[in-house]
Amino acid sequence: MRWREIGPTRAGRARAVSGVASLPNTFYAGFDNGGVWRSTDYGANWVPIFDDQPTGSIGAIAVAPTNPNTIYVGSGAGIIRPDLAIGDGMYKSTDAGKTWTHLGLRESQMIAAIAVDPRNENRLFVAVLGHPYGPNPERGVFRSTDGGRTFEKVLYKDEYTSANEVLIDPSDPNTIYATLWQQQQSFIEGQGFGNAGMGIFKSTDGGTTWTQLSEGLPPILQANIAIAPSEPGTLYAVVAPGTGAIGFYKSTDGGAHWFQPVLGANKETPNGKQDMRPLARIGGGDLPTLAIDPKDPKVVYSASVVMWRTMDGGLTWSAVRGAPGGDDYQRIWINPNDPKIIVAVADQGAVVSANRGASWSNWYNQNTAAMYHVTTDNAFPYRVCSGQQDSGSACVQSRSDDGRITFHDWHPVNIQEYGMAAPDPKNPDIVFGSQRSGVSRYDRRTAQTTQVGPDASGTLPGGGAMNRNVRTMPLHFSPVDNQTLYYVSNVVWKSTDKAHSWTRVSPDLTRQTWDVPANAGKYAATVKPAPMGSITALSPSPRSLSILWAGTDDGHIQVTTNGGTTWNNVTPPSIKPWTRIFNIEAGHFDNLTAYAAANTLRLDDINPHFFRTHDGGKTWTEINTGIAGGAVANAIREDPRQKGLLYAATDLQVWVSFDDGDHWQTLKNGMPPISVRDLQVKDDSTCHCADLIAGTHGRGFWILDNVTPLRQAAAARSALSSGKPYLFKPAPAVRVRFGTNEPTPWPPEMPSGENPPPGGLIDYYLASDASGPVMLEILNAKGKVVRSYSSTEPVFDPDPGKDMAAYDKVCQKNPTAAYCGLPLYWPAPQYIISTKAGMHRFSWDLRFDPVSPQDLIPAGDEEATGAVPGRTYPNYNVPWVPPGTYTARLTVNGTSQSQPIEVKLDPRVKIAPVALAQLNALSVEMYEGAVAAHRAFNEAKALGAKVAALTGADAESVKGELEALAPTGLNRMRIGGFRRRGAATATPTLEAVSNALQAAAMGMQGAEVAPTAVQVAAAAAARRQYVTTMGRWTLARTRAKALGVER
Repeated sequence: MRWREIGPTRAGRARAVSGVASLPNTFYAGFDNGGVWRSTDYGANWVPIFDDQPTGSIGAIAVAPTNPNTIYVGSGAGIIRPDLAIGDGMYKSTDAGKTWTHLGLRESQMIAAIAVDPRNENRLFVAVLGHPYGPNPERGVFRSTDGGRTFEKVLYKDEYTSANEVLIDPSDPNTIYATLWQQQQSFIEGQGFGNAGMGIFKSTDGGTTWTQLSEGLPPILQANIAIAPSEPGTLYAVVAPGTGAIGFYKSTDGGAHWFQPVLGANKETPNGKQDMRPLARIGGGDLPTLAIDPKDPKVVYSASVVMWRTMDGGLTWSAVRGAPGGDDYQRIWINPNDPKIIVAVADQGAVVSANRGASWSNWYNQNTAAMYHVTTDNAFPYRVCSGQQDSGSACVQSRSDDGRITFHDWHPVNIQEYGMAAPDPKNPDIVFGSQRSGVSRYDRRTAQTTQVGPDASGTLPGGGAMNRNVRTMPLHFSPVDNQTLYYVSNVVWKSTDKAHSWTRVSPDLTRQTWDVPANAGKYAATVKPAPMGSITALSPSPRSLSILWAGTDDGHIQVTTNGGTTWNNVTPPSIKPWTRIFNIEAGHFDNLTAYAAANTLRLDDINPHFFRTHDGGKTWTEINTGIAGGAVANAIREDPRQKGLLYAATDLQVWVSFDDGDHWQTLKNGMPPISVRDLQVKDDSTCHCADLIAGTHGRGFWILDNVTPLRQAAAARSALSSGKPYLFKPAPAVRVRFGTNEPTPWPPEMPSGENPPPGGLIDYYLASDASGPVMLEILNAKGKVVRSYSSTEPVFDPDPGKDMAAYDKVCQKNPTAAYCGLPLYWPAPQYIISTKAGMHRFSWDLRFDPVSPQDLIPAGDEEATGAVPGRTYPNYNVPWVPPGTYTARLTVNGTSQSQPIEVKLDPRVKIAPVALAQLNALSVEMYEGAVAAHRAFNEAKALGAKVAALTGADAESVKGELEALAPTGLNRMRIGGFRRRGAATATPTLEAVSNALQAAAMGMQGAEVAPTAVQVAAAAAARRQYVTTMGRWTLARTRAKALGVER
């Protein structure tokens, strides 16, 4: 069992970026929750290189100028903003990202910048922001002179003051510049403390002592600076002053004196009024960052809402790149050897230009989407939906008919980036979305969107607003009544007519008064408690329309059992004010059960807190045993089919519990370390599936296909305790065609998500290594084996690292290696029947046994269209098994056990039962005839070899008959045994008959539709040919027997 990523292939926010001066085609980008990615082809392709590390939140990257193999990475988001993820310190690679070592600064949580000595790769400076939601001493500027083995704090004011920039003078490594600022995120969303100011600092003795630069500068709250590489005494700064607008400052004497080339809004310049847009704060309130052309100190780039450039030191600016909605650029790196080469990172990922910004690579090739939720519709295949950070929204198909999920398979649905999607349960073309302003209704058929309320502009009885919203507003249909829709602000709204009208069904459910959290520290006195919270979690019961659970961002859990007439505050006593209730799950098996995920990041507590109640909230139990600390709780879900089976998500991974949360174990299973914001179990009669879906804030959507083995864990554990193997009962399998994108496949570089494994998934567990072969057989309702697999069969495992000569040897030895002469990125690794102890998953392709092991259509053959890179499976040229109930039989050490497996039609197929029966009957008849003819062909060859030793007229006559039925050598080619399938001969061979029958069967297998007259005629012709030729074979066999020769 492993997770697969489905997209969308639209990148998310990156704050860290670096190129390699000596390798102009190579770049690194660090994403907030997406890890570190590398491109070696000017941004045409990006690959993740940090997925095996314990964190995916990246704030800073620096490549050593003297050694392109040495890379330093600082973890944590790198910017202070309302939605962020922390890290765990510094990392280093000395082999260009192949392996990594953790260096230290583990308590930093957020690192904003790294500067490496241009002459010494082991000397570096790190700007540490520190804890975003509380004071801590590990912040400021740190220095290392031993490659990161140890760090020394060299610029520090106090536990509230952060460093957000550090730079080394390229001409004098002892000259260091840094910026400090004082700011702390509030526990109330969108608010902050501090802004007491700090400024720009300079050291001329390698960071041992520092001087604050102030001449010509206003009192500074925050600043970002840049050094002109060609004229290191020239500095530029973007400065947020104590009062007034952001300013653009310049120094030509190393920071001793500063002046404003940009004088302010509407100020006259020789070229007209000053344009202040390059100084606009980036989305989320981030200060613009600067980059200077390495050859011309007057050419400056500003990463702002859009990317700007000045050619005259700031007097005039022009937009280089951006969109009307704002791309929110974060940082820019310019190659010091070639200023035409630029890489920029934004809220949509990384882009590269090799022509000074005239054109750029795209950011639809980095699967780093930051999703806020996960919901699904009831289409087939089902779509997975959510708002996406700074990119609106996306609904992504869970599988594609084209073999992999590309941009054809996902589309925005006009939801605000933070919003939740609520697809209409009865009509998947309609998607409702939550906005801060209310609810939207999107129609996929027309792409039209309507705002559908509710009107929350009034006040509550007794006073108080009813429209306090945060960034993520729950929106849910009732699982009991698909006409009932709920939306929240600080109150709960209900619609019983799919958003045509709304009724408020709760009072203000947030705290009316509260104690200031301890992590406010010295800022506590500035806080005035008042109602400020919003509802952030809502769970309509799957059992009763009367039961609703609600959770708030200020730490309340409330429940109603009468549809909202009255509410009870059932908050666990241990939940502190401003604990954000990220998710609530109403119980599936009784009305008194609920589970809650309490996120305490804004209380400066980074440990997970999950809760359970079985008495309607009267008492709660915290259920965290086994879940690693250092990552807050985001979601908890109960499996709807198996009581006691729970799934939980933290800011780093997914967990599973088999005992109602008493104990947990990891369910990482191939997913990189990312903030998993939401989970959903998709299990219904439409999808015929049992999938666990994760919405991540940094790597898009992920699906763990078929969690039925987890539901059977108790039974499996009982068997395994006695040392026996265990065959899990498979989920239903759906006949879905794979790779229909004919005739030209998408190339490997096409960004895509992964399709589910083809066919039916069969899982088994071996308590110990098998002592002999392991067999897996599929039997039909009559007990006949229709497909068999064995651990003794040769396995083709393509290795793209091999050269073609080595690969050709593999092809020569292995008849199933059907891709010889092609690049090795096409074939899929085969599923194997393993004999090793542990959990194993196998995929049955829902087809009959091959007519012959050599009867494969290679990828690249004119018949093998629709190939998928890394997922092109052999085509055995045999029909699907008909829909129905089959038996999977596993044999280990001579003992067999069985489980039923149901095969279903693609739900999109509409065919009359009579037509389906005709289709299946004809296809199976043709297939069984092909098997019989091929068996006869092999028997005739063997018999011919025996008759060859005989002499006499009768023997010669029999020899001729057998040679005509099963020609050998040149005769086989001359007579037509190797002609394309379906080719006719004057006197058909057994092999040609087998091929003709296969062709007749496969001619009807392209779609589930009634056989056409032409197909029926082809089947009849093949049948006649079969009868005649098999009659010849029976006669030849009888004559050979008369000569004393038998098979």
